[in-house]
Amino acid sequence: MAGPATQLPIPVISDWDPTDPTGVLSFTLSNCSLSLANSVRRAMIAEVETLAIDLVDIRCNTSPLVDEMIAHRLGLVPLVSKSAKRYKYPYECSCTGACENCSVTISLSVRAAREGITEVRTTDLVMVGDTDVVPFVDTNAGLEHGILLAKLTMGQELNLRATARKGIGKVHAKWIPVTTVGFEYDPHNKLRHTKLWYEENAAAEWPLSANAHREDPPKEGELFDYTAVPSRYYMSIDPVGSLSADSIMTAGIDVLLAKLGSLMKALDPAAAATAGAVPGAEMANGGGYTGGMAAAGTGGAYAGYTSEGGAYTGGRAAQMSPARGGAGARFAGEWSPQRPGSSSPGSASGGSWGTGGANGGGGSGAYSPGSGGNW
Repeated sequence: MAGPATQLPIPVISDWDPTDPTGVLSFTLSNCSLSLANSVRRAMIAEVETLAIDLVDIRCNTSPLVDEMIAHRLGLVPLVSKSAKRYKYPYECSCTGACENCSVTISLSVRAAREGITEVRTTDLVMVGDTDVVPFVDTNAGLEHGILLAKLTMGQELNLRATARKGIGKVHAKWIPVTTVGFEYDPHNKLRHTKLWYEENAAAEWPLSANAHREDPPKEGELFDYTAVPSRYYMSIDPVGSLSADSIMTAGIDVLLAKLGSLMKALDPAAAATAGAVPGAEMANGGGYTGGMAAAGTGGAYAGYTSEGGAYTGGRAAQMSPARGGAGARFAGEWSPQRPGSSSPGSASGGSWGTGGANGGGGSGAYSPGSGGNW
Protein backbone atom coordinates (compact mmCIF):
# COMPACT_ATOMS: atom_id res chain seq x y z
CA MET A 1 0.00 0.00 0.00
CA ALA A 2 1.41 3.36 -0.97
CA GLY A 3 2.38 5.72 1.81
CA PRO A 4 1.10 9.29 2.26
CA ALA A 5 1.98 11.70 -0.55
CA THR A 6 4.86 14.07 0.08
CA GLN A 7 3.77 17.69 0.43
CA LEU A 8 5.71 19.62 -2.21
CA PRO A 9 6.41 23.36 -1.97
CA ILE A 10 4.06 25.59 -3.92
CA PRO A 11 5.80 27.69 -6.62
CA VAL A 12 5.36 31.43 -6.21
CA ILE A 13 5.30 34.11 -8.92
CA SER A 14 6.23 37.63 -7.84
CA ASP A 15 7.50 40.93 -9.27
CA TRP A 16 4.94 40.58 -12.07
CA ASP A 17 5.35 43.55 -14.41
CA PRO A 18 2.90 43.60 -17.36
CA THR A 19 3.40 47.32 -18.06
CA ASP A 20 6.35 47.12 -20.44
CA PRO A 21 5.31 49.07 -23.58
CA THR A 22 7.14 46.57 -25.79
CA GLY A 23 4.94 43.72 -24.53
CA VAL A 24 7.75 41.95 -22.65
CA LEU A 25 6.58 40.36 -19.41
CA SER A 26 9.08 40.02 -16.56
CA PHE A 27 8.50 38.08 -13.34
CA THR A 28 10.25 36.07 -10.64
CA LEU A 29 9.52 32.38 -10.12
CA SER A 30 10.57 30.98 -6.76
CA ASN A 31 10.10 28.06 -4.39
CA CYS A 32 10.55 25.42 -7.08
CA SER A 33 13.31 23.29 -8.56
CA LEU A 34 15.52 24.24 -11.48
CA SER A 35 14.04 21.44 -13.58
CA LEU A 36 10.47 22.69 -13.07
CA ALA A 37 11.40 26.28 -13.90
CA ASN A 38 13.18 25.14 -17.04
CA SER A 39 10.19 22.97 -18.01
CA VAL A 40 7.96 26.05 -17.91
CA ARG A 41 10.45 27.89 -20.12
CA ARG A 42 10.66 25.05 -22.65
CA ALA A 43 6.87 24.61 -22.76
CA MET A 44 6.37 28.29 -23.58
CA ILE A 45 8.85 28.04 -26.44
CA ALA A 46 8.02 24.67 -27.98
CA GLU A 47 4.52 23.59 -26.92
CA VAL A 48 2.20 26.61 -27.24
CA GLU A 49 -0.19 26.44 -30.20
CA THR A 50 -0.11 29.22 -32.78
CA LEU A 51 -1.00 29.72 -36.43
CA ALA A 52 1.55 30.27 -39.18
CA ILE A 53 1.59 30.16 -42.98
CA ASP A 54 2.40 26.59 -43.95
CA LEU A 55 1.68 26.37 -47.69
CA VAL A 56 2.18 29.01 -50.39
CA ASP A 57 0.77 28.76 -53.90
CA ILE A 58 2.80 31.12 -56.09
CA ARG A 59 0.61 32.30 -58.96
CA CYS A 60 2.97 34.93 -60.38
CA ASN A 61 6.35 36.07 -59.10
CA THR A 62 8.51 38.46 -61.12
CA SER A 63 10.08 40.03 -58.03
CA PRO A 64 13.85 39.82 -57.38
CA LEU A 65 13.20 37.07 -54.81
CA VAL A 66 12.79 33.42 -55.81
CA ASP A 67 9.67 31.48 -54.82
CA GLU A 68 11.40 29.65 -51.98
CA MET A 69 12.51 32.87 -50.31
CA ILE A 70 9.06 34.43 -50.58
CA ALA A 71 7.54 31.29 -49.02
CA HIS A 72 10.12 31.28 -46.24
CA ARG A 73 9.52 34.95 -45.39
CA LEU A 74 5.76 34.41 -45.29
CA GLY A 75 6.16 31.43 -42.98
CA LEU A 76 7.87 33.59 -40.37
CA VAL A 77 5.20 36.32 -40.36
CA PRO A 78 3.52 36.34 -36.90
CA LEU A 79 -0.24 35.79 -37.16
CA VAL A 80 -2.50 36.82 -34.29
CA SER A 81 -3.46 33.43 -32.82
CA LYS A 82 -5.91 34.18 -30.03
CA SER A 83 -8.38 31.76 -31.62
CA ALA A 84 -5.84 29.02 -32.40
CA LYS A 85 -7.57 26.50 -30.12
CA ARG A 86 -10.70 26.43 -32.25
CA TYR A 87 -8.72 25.15 -35.26
CA LYS A 88 -7.81 21.52 -35.71
CA TYR A 89 -4.38 20.21 -36.59
CA PRO A 90 -4.16 19.08 -40.23
CA TYR A 91 -3.85 15.43 -39.16
CA GLU A 92 -7.00 15.75 -37.01
CA CYS A 93 -9.22 17.16 -39.75
CA SER A 94 -11.28 14.92 -42.02
CA CYS A 95 -10.96 17.24 -45.03
CA THR A 96 -8.79 16.22 -47.98
CA GLY A 97 -6.75 19.42 -48.18
CA ALA A 98 -7.73 22.52 -46.25
CA CYS A 99 -10.99 23.81 -44.79
CA GLU A 100 -12.23 26.47 -42.40
CA ASN A 101 -11.88 24.04 -39.49
CA CYS A 102 -8.14 23.48 -39.89
CA SER A 103 -6.76 26.41 -41.89
CA VAL A 104 -6.98 30.08 -42.82
CA THR A 105 -6.62 31.16 -46.45
CA ILE A 106 -4.61 34.30 -47.25
CA SER A 107 -4.14 36.04 -50.59
CA LEU A 108 -1.59 38.57 -51.81
CA SER A 109 -1.67 40.45 -55.11
CA VAL A 110 0.60 43.45 -55.70
CA ARG A 111 1.72 44.89 -59.03
CA ALA A 112 4.10 47.84 -59.31
CA ALA A 113 2.38 50.26 -61.70
CA ARG A 114 4.54 53.34 -61.14
CA GLU A 115 8.15 54.39 -61.30
CA GLY A 116 10.33 53.78 -58.28
CA ILE A 117 10.12 51.13 -55.58
CA THR A 118 6.86 49.52 -54.51
CA GLU A 119 7.09 47.79 -51.14
CA VAL A 120 5.16 44.60 -50.46
CA ARG A 121 4.32 44.36 -46.76
CA THR A 122 2.28 42.13 -44.49
CA THR A 123 -0.47 44.76 -44.47
CA ASP A 124 -1.04 43.79 -48.12
CA LEU A 125 -2.05 40.28 -47.07
CA VAL A 126 -5.81 39.75 -47.39
CA MET A 127 -7.54 37.20 -45.19
CA VAL A 128 -10.12 35.17 -47.11
CA GLY A 129 -13.37 34.57 -45.22
CA ASP A 130 -14.51 35.63 -41.76
CA THR A 131 -11.58 35.22 -39.39
CA ASP A 132 -9.84 37.14 -36.63
CA VAL A 133 -6.47 35.71 -37.66
CA VAL A 134 -4.51 38.64 -39.09
CA PRO A 135 -0.81 39.52 -39.47
CA PHE A 136 0.59 41.13 -36.34
CA VAL A 137 1.39 44.85 -36.64
CA ASP A 138 3.93 46.19 -34.13
CA THR A 139 3.28 49.90 -33.72
CA ASN A 140 5.84 50.17 -30.89
CA ALA A 141 8.69 49.18 -33.22
CA GLY A 142 7.67 51.63 -35.95
CA LEU A 143 6.20 48.84 -38.07
CA GLU A 144 2.66 50.18 -38.31
CA HIS A 145 2.80 49.48 -42.05
CA GLY A 146 3.70 45.82 -41.46
CA ILE A 147 6.78 43.71 -42.11
CA LEU A 148 8.57 44.17 -45.43
CA LEU A 149 8.27 41.08 -47.63
CA ALA A 150 9.71 42.23 -50.97
CA LYS A 151 10.38 45.25 -53.16
CA LEU A 152 9.09 45.62 -56.70
CA THR A 153 10.01 47.94 -59.54
CA MET A 154 7.63 49.06 -62.30
CA GLY A 155 6.00 46.14 -64.09
CA GLN A 156 6.96 43.51 -61.50
CA GLU A 157 4.23 41.51 -59.77
CA LEU A 158 3.72 39.20 -56.83
CA ASN A 159 0.54 37.14 -56.75
CA LEU A 160 0.03 34.20 -54.41
CA ARG A 161 -2.37 32.35 -52.18
CA ALA A 162 -1.25 30.98 -48.82
CA THR A 163 -2.66 28.61 -46.22
CA ALA A 164 -2.08 29.10 -42.49
CA ARG A 165 -2.29 26.11 -40.16
CA LYS A 166 -1.99 25.40 -36.46
CA GLY A 167 1.22 24.00 -35.04
CA ILE A 168 3.77 24.17 -32.23
CA GLY A 169 7.39 25.24 -32.11
CA LYS A 170 8.57 21.67 -31.53
CA VAL A 171 7.53 20.90 -35.11
CA HIS A 172 8.90 24.07 -36.73
CA ALA A 173 10.30 27.39 -35.53
CA LYS A 174 7.65 29.42 -37.39
CA TRP A 175 5.11 28.35 -34.74
CA ILE A 176 7.24 29.56 -31.80
CA PRO A 177 5.30 32.41 -30.09
CA VAL A 178 8.35 34.11 -28.54
CA THR A 179 11.63 35.59 -29.66
CA THR A 180 13.09 34.33 -26.41
CA VAL A 181 12.21 33.45 -22.83
CA GLY A 182 14.79 35.06 -20.59
CA PHE A 183 15.94 32.79 -17.79
CA GLU A 184 18.46 33.59 -15.06
CA TYR A 185 19.22 32.43 -11.56
CA ASP A 186 22.01 33.03 -9.05
CA PRO A 187 23.17 36.35 -10.57
CA HIS A 188 26.22 36.48 -8.26
CA ASN A 189 27.27 32.91 -9.21
CA LYS A 190 27.34 31.85 -5.57
CA LEU A 191 26.45 28.29 -6.62
CA ARG A 192 29.39 28.24 -9.06
CA HIS A 193 27.33 26.71 -11.84
CA THR A 194 29.17 28.99 -14.24
CA LYS A 195 32.91 29.19 -14.56
CA LEU A 196 33.78 32.82 -15.24
CA TRP A 197 36.84 32.83 -17.44
CA TYR A 198 38.80 36.05 -17.13
CA GLU A 199 42.22 37.46 -17.90
CA GLU A 200 42.96 39.77 -14.98
CA ASN A 201 39.92 40.78 -12.95
CA ALA A 202 36.68 38.79 -12.97
CA ALA A 203 34.62 41.58 -11.38
CA ALA A 204 35.69 44.08 -14.05
CA GLU A 205 35.38 41.69 -17.01
CA TRP A 206 32.05 40.19 -15.92
CA PRO A 207 29.64 43.03 -15.05
CA LEU A 208 26.69 42.11 -12.87
CA SER A 209 23.33 41.40 -14.49
CA ALA A 210 20.23 43.55 -14.09
CA ASN A 211 18.92 41.11 -11.46
CA ALA A 212 21.98 41.23 -9.21
CA HIS A 213 20.39 43.80 -6.90
CA ARG A 214 17.62 41.32 -6.05
CA GLU A 215 19.98 39.04 -4.12
CA ASP A 216 22.70 39.57 -1.54
CA PRO A 217 26.25 39.30 -2.91
CA PRO A 218 28.61 36.74 -1.37
CA LYS A 219 30.48 37.93 1.68
CA GLU A 220 34.25 38.00 1.66
CA GLY A 221 35.61 34.75 3.05
CA GLU A 222 32.20 33.08 2.96
CA LEU A 223 32.44 29.31 2.79
CA PHE A 224 31.06 27.56 -0.26
CA ASP A 225 27.88 25.59 0.39
CA TYR A 226 27.99 22.37 -1.64
CA THR A 227 24.39 21.53 -0.73
CA ALA A 228 22.85 24.79 -1.95
CA VAL A 229 20.42 24.60 -4.87
CA PRO A 230 18.75 27.38 -6.87
CA SER A 231 15.21 28.31 -5.90
CA ARG A 232 14.69 31.76 -7.41
CA TYR A 233 14.51 32.38 -11.17
CA TYR A 234 14.22 35.65 -13.06
CA MET A 235 12.26 35.19 -16.25
CA SER A 236 11.03 37.38 -19.08
CA ILE A 237 8.76 36.55 -22.01
CA ASP A 238 9.31 38.45 -25.26
CA PRO A 239 6.43 37.59 -27.63
CA VAL A 240 6.66 37.86 -31.42
CA GLY A 241 3.07 39.13 -31.56
CA SER A 242 1.01 36.02 -32.25
CA LEU A 243 -0.01 35.88 -28.58
CA SER A 244 0.41 38.19 -25.61
CA ALA A 245 3.07 37.30 -23.04
CA ASP A 246 0.60 36.40 -20.29
CA SER A 247 -1.36 34.16 -22.69
CA ILE A 248 1.86 32.37 -23.61
CA MET A 249 2.67 31.77 -19.97
CA THR A 250 -0.84 30.46 -19.21
CA ALA A 251 -0.79 28.18 -22.25
CA GLY A 252 2.65 26.82 -21.35
CA ILE A 253 1.52 25.89 -17.84
CA ASP A 254 -1.64 24.29 -19.27
CA VAL A 255 0.53 22.09 -21.48
CA LEU A 256 2.60 20.93 -18.50
CA LEU A 257 -0.52 20.11 -16.48
CA ALA A 258 -1.97 18.12 -19.36
CA LYS A 259 1.26 16.16 -19.80
CA LEU A 260 1.39 15.40 -16.08
CA GLY A 261 -2.23 14.21 -16.18
CA SER A 262 -1.41 11.88 -19.06
CA LEU A 263 1.64 10.57 -17.19
CA MET A 264 -0.39 9.99 -14.04
CA LYS A 265 -2.92 7.89 -15.86
CA ALA A 266 -0.25 5.88 -17.64
CA LEU A 267 1.56 5.10 -14.37
CA ASP A 268 -1.47 4.45 -12.18
CA PRO A 269 -4.97 4.86 -13.65
CA ALA A 270 -6.64 4.17 -10.30
CA ALA A 271 -4.61 6.84 -8.50
CA ALA A 272 -5.26 9.35 -11.28
CA ALA A 273 -9.01 8.75 -11.03
CA THR A 274 -9.01 9.45 -7.28
CA ALA A 275 -6.61 12.39 -7.29
CA GLY A 276 -9.35 14.97 -7.69
CA ALA A 277 -9.76 14.49 -11.42
CA VAL A 278 -13.08 14.89 -13.15
CA PRO A 279 -13.32 12.27 -15.95
CA GLY A 280 -14.84 13.70 -19.10
CA ALA A 281 -14.12 17.39 -18.58
CA GLU A 282 -12.26 20.09 -20.40
CA MET A 283 -10.63 23.42 -19.73
CA ALA A 284 -10.74 26.57 -21.84
CA ASN A 285 -7.75 28.84 -22.37
CA GLY A 286 -7.00 31.07 -19.43
CA GLY A 287 -8.97 29.12 -16.83
CA GLY A 288 -7.70 27.59 -13.63
CA TYR A 289 -7.59 24.06 -12.23
CA THR A 290 -9.37 23.18 -9.02
CA GLY A 291 -8.92 19.43 -8.88
CA GLY A 292 -6.05 17.05 -9.38
CA MET A 293 -4.76 15.70 -12.66
CA ALA A 294 -7.07 14.43 -15.32
CA ALA A 295 -8.26 10.90 -15.76
CA ALA A 296 -7.71 11.00 -19.51
CA GLY A 297 -7.75 8.82 -22.55
CA THR A 298 -4.86 8.59 -25.00
CA GLY A 299 -2.89 11.81 -24.89
CA GLY A 300 -4.37 13.05 -21.63
CA ALA A 301 -7.24 15.46 -20.95
CA TYR A 302 -7.80 18.60 -18.94
CA ALA A 303 -9.05 18.24 -15.39
CA GLY A 304 -12.08 20.47 -15.26
CA TYR A 305 -14.05 22.82 -17.44
CA THR A 306 -13.40 26.53 -16.89
CA SER A 307 -14.53 29.62 -18.69
CA GLU A 308 -12.13 32.46 -19.59
CA GLY A 309 -10.26 33.19 -16.38
CA GLY A 310 -13.04 31.56 -14.36
CA ALA A 311 -13.31 28.68 -11.93
CA TYR A 312 -14.51 25.14 -12.29
CA THR A 313 -18.07 24.82 -13.58
CA GLY A 314 -18.22 21.21 -14.72
CA GLY A 315 -18.43 20.30 -18.38
CA ARG A 316 -18.42 17.79 -21.14
CA ALA A 317 -15.81 15.28 -22.26
CA ALA A 318 -12.84 16.58 -24.23
CA GLN A 319 -9.73 14.55 -24.80
CA MET A 320 -6.48 16.19 -25.79
CA SER A 321 -4.88 15.14 -29.03
CA PRO A 322 -1.74 13.05 -28.57
CA ALA A 323 1.56 14.82 -29.10
CA ARG A 324 1.96 12.54 -32.06
CA GLY A 325 -0.78 11.24 -34.29
CA GLY A 326 -1.57 7.62 -34.94
CA ALA A 327 -0.11 5.53 -37.69
CA GLY A 328 0.20 7.52 -40.87
CA ALA A 329 -0.56 10.83 -39.16
CA ARG A 330 0.57 13.89 -41.08
CA PHE A 331 2.08 16.84 -39.31
CA ALA A 332 2.11 20.44 -40.52
CA GLY A 333 5.67 21.32 -41.35
CA GLU A 334 6.65 17.89 -42.69
CA TRP A 335 9.66 17.89 -44.92
CA SER A 336 9.17 17.42 -48.62
CA PRO A 337 11.30 14.89 -50.53
CA GLN A 338 14.99 15.66 -50.80
CA ARG A 339 14.75 16.08 -54.57
CA PRO A 340 11.53 17.96 -55.31
CA GLY A 341 12.23 18.25 -59.03
CA SER A 342 13.58 20.94 -61.23
CA SER A 343 12.42 24.52 -61.04
CA SER A 344 12.59 27.51 -63.28
CA PRO A 345 13.88 30.51 -61.23
CA GLY A 346 12.44 33.03 -63.64
CA SER A 347 9.10 31.33 -64.01
CA ALA A 348 6.14 33.66 -63.63
CA SER A 349 3.86 30.88 -62.46
CA GLY A 350 4.42 27.80 -60.41
CA GLY A 351 3.33 25.33 -57.84
CA SER A 352 2.76 25.53 -54.13
CA TRP A 353 5.80 25.84 -51.94
CA GLY A 354 5.90 24.87 -48.30
CA THR A 355 7.32 27.39 -45.87
CA GLY A 356 9.58 25.28 -43.69
CA GLY A 357 13.28 24.66 -44.01
CA ALA A 358 15.50 24.29 -47.07
CA ASN A 359 13.87 24.20 -50.51
CA GLY A 360 10.70 25.51 -48.88
CA GLY A 361 9.93 22.09 -47.41
CA GLY A 362 6.61 21.92 -45.67
CA GLY A 363 4.42 19.57 -47.65
CA SER A 364 4.63 16.39 -49.65
CA GLY A 365 4.68 15.58 -53.32
CA ALA A 366 6.64 17.28 -56.07
CA TYR A 367 6.95 20.79 -57.43
CA SER A 368 5.79 21.35 -60.99
CA PRO A 369 7.34 24.68 -62.13
CA GLY A 370 4.72 25.81 -64.57
CA SER A 371 1.64 23.77 -63.87
CA GLY A 372 0.43 24.95 -60.51
CA GLY A 373 1.26 21.63 -58.88
CA ASN A 374 1.51 21.30 -55.11
CA TRP A 375 4.27 20.02 -52.92
